[in-house]
Amino acid sequence: MITPGAAAPDLDLPLTIKARFVLSDQHPDAFTMLVFYRGSHCPICKQYLTELGGRLDDFTSRGVNVFAISMDSPERAATAHEDWETHDLPLAHSLSEDQAREWGLFLSGARADSDEPKVFSEPGLFLLRPDRSVFFEVVQSAPFTRPDLDQLLEGIDIVTKKDYPTRGTLT
Repeated sequence: MITPGAAAPDLDLPLTIKARFVLSDQHPDAFTMLVFYRGSHCPICKQYLTELGGRLDDFTSRGVNVFAISMDSPERAATAHEDWETHDLPLAHSLSEDQAREWGLFLSGARADSDEPKVFSEPGLFLLRPDRSVFFEVVQSAPFTRPDLDQLLEGIDIVTKKDYPTRGTLT
């Protein structure tokens, strides 16, 4: 777990669009939002990222840069990019086990007779302030019950309007 208010670890990962995502290069007006997902094998991830991609303008209009990240190989990430309707949602891939652990993500292993990769991270969602400090985080041990996007947007509106402070810093 990363303590809220602490600096998030930097990331430098390839994107499915033949570019790179470098967290330290992000300079959002409000937040950078990182959505860690299980990978192309996960139908719940597909549903969530499809909804998020369709709502991307709702986030970017509020000054939020949004990225989805997985431990998928380039080939598996390309499958998600091509087969899922994520619109312009940037998909980063090749997150390492060490990086996943540094972010406090839970790791799982492939079930027998599944198309799951040998090791993959469970979901997580982070909102980072422009200085890369963690404002909000949700880390899950299973794919069920993702953060509701309407509630997340409402929260972002309140935080930016009222300059709401980072909570949970006494952890």
